[in-house]
Amino acid sequence: MAQTIGSASCEALIIGGSAGSLDVLLEIFPALRSDISFPIVLVVHRKPSNESLLTDLLKSRTTLAVGEAEEKEFLTPGKVFIAPADYHMLIEEDQSISLDYSEKINYSRPSIDVTFQSAAEVFKEKLACILLSGSNSDGVEGLKCVNSFGGKVVIQNPDTAIMPYMPQQAALNVVPNVILDSHDMADYINKLND
Repeated sequence: MAQTIGSASCEALIIGGSAGSLDVLLEIFPALRSDISFPIVLVVHRKPSNESLLTDLLKSRTTLAVGEAEEKEFLTPGKVFIAPADYHMLIEEDQSISLDYSEKINYSRPSIDVTFQSAAEVFKEKLACILLSGSNSDGVEGLKCVNSFGGKVVIQNPDTAIMPYMPQQAALNVVPNVILDSHDMADYINKLND
């Protein structure tokens, strides 16, 4: 069970990113605590041909368990679940994973919006979502949903993003809890654990 931060707690973290987000992820993951008490879900736009590349890169840089998300798998604390390329990833009411091959959203499958929205409905104020670098507006509608349920909205500082369009659109359309430079994100995530 997630530990309490004041009256709030974090029961799940979703990180969404597209073009330019890999560098940030490779900066964050080596600095994460090994005793993270919530699941981390990663939704990154990528080509199916590079299926295992992201998983292998992250496995080599963190002590946390890392794996491709599988249909009906339950979210478990301290594990990183990576949305498979070319599938939308939804979080069900029982905190299990559902994979979906329906039409692309914002030209993307997996869509960050889909995962943010489904997770917001399940975890409500106990959800934290981070939106990283990218070249389309995927994630913006999802963050609005996270906001409406009282979850934490974190946006990468567009000035530090390789592709600033995605975090810029989020900052223009959503009231974030915080805008962070990439080098401050691991510390923020680690403190969600306290």
